[in-house]
Amino acid sequence: MSDLACRLINVSGTKSNAPRVWEPLRVPREAIAREVERLADESRPDDGRRAASIVHPQSQAPGLGFSPGVDVTINVLKPGESTVPIRRNSNQIEFCISGRGIVRAGQEVSHMERWDVCTIPSMQFYSHCNDGDELWIRLTYSNAPLLEKLGVHYLESASEAMKAVLVPRVADRRYTRQNAPDVQIGEAGARLRGYEFLTDIQVVDSKGLHWPWKDVSEYVSQSPGDDRRGIMLLYNPATGRRNGTTHSFFATISSAPAGSPPRPADRGHRHSSVAMNYHFEGSGKSIVDGKTIEWQAGDLLLSAPAWSEHAHFIGPDGARVLTVQDHPLHIGMESLIWQERMDGPILTLGSESGQTGYVGPRQAGA
Repeated sequence: MSDLACRLINVSGTKSNAPRVWEPLRVPREAIAREVERLADESRPDDGRRAASIVHPQSQAPGLGFSPGVDVTINVLKPGESTVPIRRNSNQIEFCISGRGIVRAGQEVSHMERWDVCTIPSMQFYSHCNDGDELWIRLTYSNAPLLEKLGVHYLESASEAMKAVLVPRVADRRYTRQNAPDVQIGEAGARLRGYEFLTDIQVVDSKGLHWPWKDVSEYVSQSPGDDRRGIMLLYNPATGRRNGTTHSFFATISSAPAGSPPRPADRGHRHSSVAMNYHFEGSGKSIVDGKTIEWQAGDLLLSAPAWSEHAHFIGPDGARVLTVQDHPLHIGMESLIWQERMDGPILTLGSESGQTGYVGPRQAGA
């Protein structure tokens, strides 16, 4: 077999490319409803998963998704149906649009109802069961496209895992993280560590979590001037300082009651993390890089393609919105840049003092 030849590209003196930003994209509720109907009409797949991935027209394989590195999938289960347990090394956020059902992820069991959110951690077997009397419809967000782009997305069924031959681990207890070399080099903080630190990593318990809407709704604004917050983070303690809902994403719930004072028509903000909004109540508009997009309840919107200036404006009937961003992923990569005001500084969140004084996007605390 002949050796592959590399390419050598002269980049001396060249400037790095500007961010390549995708176009914003609205998926109307009617399109989602039609796909739900189609999925419900098809024969049950062998694994029980009736699903359709929403793919942006600028997305290219491998790693097709709704935004770079992120997919959004419409999932449908008929009453009494269940799915075959599987596991994969991507993590997931699920939002219940309608119906109800049970999510089993690892040792955790979540009884999902309309507008509930739950998470499915990486490499834990999970399954779904519709225990209601109507279609159970969910949106699922995952980092599978990023892993597919890297060529490392892994998936297996529970039956496949049971066939694997388990080899007893007979480790020499002299060679553990606790006993490995760990020495300081210089005075600035550099260290040398043994190989054990690469393979015997400190475990952070990651389990499936559930945020029932009936509980979450008590903490977001219900009427104008009620002094409740307009946006709240669904926080998973396993993510630590990255403030995620999973290790890849955060999810927030925004609530602007009908009759809320309209936001002034000012500039937006921008960040390197991508944002996707699902509007489950109300209506309004978003302005993304100067393009105005009207939306209503049931619409899904790629509302902030990475590094696009964007601003959202709520209509007189108010709105409730689920927002998912790959914010924790960027913090882990030290790539989360953020500009809250277009005439303000660009900050590297997590690596320097962050943006303070705001209780919501472009909303200063009173």
